[in-house]
Amino acid sequence: MFQNITPITKNIIIINVVVFVLVSLAGNYGLQIGNWLAGYFPLSPNFRSWQIITHMFMHGGIMHIAFNMLTLLSFGPVLEQVLGGKKFTILYFLAGLGGFALYNIINMVEAFQITQFLKDNDYNINEVYKYATLGYVGEMPISSNNPSVLEKAQSLFNLLRTPMVGASGAIFGVVAAFSTLFPNAKLMFMFIPAPIKAKYLLPIIILGSIFLGIGQFSWDNVAHFAHIGGAIVGYLYIRHWKKNNNYIGG
Repeated sequence: MFQNITPITKNIIIINVVVFVLVSLAGNYGLQIGNWLAGYFPLSPNFRSWQIITHMFMHGGIMHIAFNMLTLLSFGPVLEQVLGGKKFTILYFLAGLGGFALYNIINMVEAFQITQFLKDNDYNINEVYKYATLGYVGEMPISSNNPSVLEKAQSLFNLLRTPMVGASGAIFGVVAAFSTLFPNAKLMFMFIPAPIKAKYLLPIIILGSIFLGIGQFSWDNVAHFAHIGGAIVGYLYIRHWKKNNNYIGG
């Protein structure tokens, strides 16, 4: 597998691993550079424009980066050989951007609903933004005795301070692209004991992500809508590419 790795796929994996190691080492010395590279909600005081790209090279732990990079290693080289390095790179980053966009569109809707509720209850939302900066340490003081206001203000506070990290949007775009090109390819996937055709696996992954994303379970901190956004972009990109290249996949 490693002998046949293509150059763009190899370089993406190397960059991810290097960034993960550097951020981890910096954290051991109290330098939280990850706070500047992770992707924050665009209306958060912690958002910076470069995070739209840099969040794709950040990961929350060894299992997170291992899963993403092994998945890229499994599907990336084939796609890169078919598409060529330039188009594969475009696919990868467009899928990552698509994941970031859909994830934050969902956040935008949630933030609007929370903000409207707080305004209707005469709560000054500027108080939340004041304490949401990463420079502030501790719980946010909320000047209200209304339990519902307390809950909503805390939710907005968490939304503004919680980063999105990982290459998962781009990775799901790669998986969706592969499944669109090779719908009859039989794949082994985590938690599925037998090989399954790509054209069946992709809908299962998407439906599972939608269920988990809507459910917002307390034990689940995965940005599922980023997965969906990346997969949508990967699917549309390959459909467009196939149409322009008269390609018939297997």
